[in-house]
Amino acid sequence: MVSLFKRNKHSTNSTTNLRILFSSDLHASYTVFKKFINAGKIYKVNALIIGGDIAGKTLLPIIDLGNNNYNIQDKIITSSELNSFIERFKSEGIYYAILSKNEYEEASQNKKAQDELFKKAIIATIREWMKIAEERLKDYKIPIFINLGNDDPEYLFEVLKESEIFKVGEGEVFDFKGYEIISYGYVNPTPWNTFREKKEEEIYNDLSKIVSKITNYSKAIYNFHAPPYNTNLDNAPLLDENLKPIVRGGEIVYTHVGSKSIRRIIEETNPLLGLHGHIHESRGFDKVNNTVVINPGSEYNSGLLHAALVILEGESIKAHQFILG
Repeated sequence: MVSLFKRNKHSTNSTTNLRILFSSDLHASYTVFKKFINAGKIYKVNALIIGGDIAGKTLLPIIDLGNNNYNIQDKIITSSELNSFIERFKSEGIYYAILSKNEYEEASQNKKAQDELFKKAIIATIREWMKIAEERLKDYKIPIFINLGNDDPEYLFEVLKESEIFKVGEGEVFDFKGYEIISYGYVNPTPWNTFREKKEEEIYNDLSKIVSKITNYSKAIYNFHAPPYNTNLDNAPLLDENLKPIVRGGEIVYTHVGSKSIRRIIEETNPLLGLHGHIHESRGFDKVNNTVVINPGSEYNSGLLHAALVILEGESIKAHQFILG
């Protein structure tokens, strides 16, 4: 098969270098986000890249019972205990809403009200993250290239654009220190019908248009949320009709769940680096043709940072290593 794209080889008299720190699937964990920002300073990177799925998945109602008492999942606590619960929720990526009894009863019967509480919590968290990043990176001038994943509602694009430190633009090409960075957050269909899923042929059509904007694939960085199919990056438990992991011989059966279209685009264009997430349990690196592809994995609900430090030198990857902690 003749490729639609060719990797451009540009001769140059000078070698550019780039140190990047990549993480994905933070899912509203303040602890992980703060560790990521701090790690960027510690490792003296030029850029931070987030691969998507920044929104959380759970919102817990905290019912205000009056008299400085609160009900959290049928556990009665006092106002003096409330802050420690809130800090734990924020660390684990759990949203919360403090409601009166009447507000709770109304929301429990009203899907629209629940959606609005979720939206409010998601936006508030992202705006707090912006303040954290701006404060901690103000003297370092480290940009954060960020994308949305399949679990992120589209309205977050506009929220992220409120901060100059975040570089967001799905499908745009960012020319940064001689390297071209592109992002794409849609994934192939999942059993959970999340916000941003498309059929493989749609993903391929989207990506074909996006990568055609690149001038030099030899120095291109693909920040694509879904990992390429049939690699070390896309192993996930095989599920039964009830979405429960299939166990054989006492062990969970794994299968490849990545995107075939993303693999195809990488094979056709041969970029320098592919950065991926989505499959939390499949931390690893691999090669698709000559392209190094990396998934740092995720344990956001444990407050653990999973990240990958990558050092680029000209048109080659000088080093890459996983960071966990």
